[in-house]
Amino acid sequence: MRDLAQLLKGNTDVLILSLLESEPMYGYQMIKELERRSQGFFHLGEGTLYPVLHRLERGKLVVGRWRRLDGGQERRYYSLTEAGERRLEEQMTAWARFSSAVNLIIKPA
Repeated sequence: MRDLAQLLKGNTDVLILSLLESEPMYGYQMIKELERRSQGFFHLGEGTLYPVLHRLERGKLVVGRWRRLDGGQERRYYSLTEAGERRLEEQMTAWARFSSAVNLIIKPA
């Protein structure tokens, strides 16, 4: 299980950027969407998510904006910047190349 945690740690940025590619989201929504899309495989806690979001925000890959909901509650929604879109594309290309190379080794023809 520790190995899986290390894999997640190394790929959290691309997972979060991928979630935000489709629409702006708030933190809890991202946690639930990550679990849904991974069919329950990934469980990301707030203590992991928010430092990642803050790092991505400092790197100008995402931007967070407060929105007031109908009931008066405020939520911070995050969305990709142009730089974030470029980084996601780069990481998706790198991931495709990496996973293809790994598959050539672990699943030889």
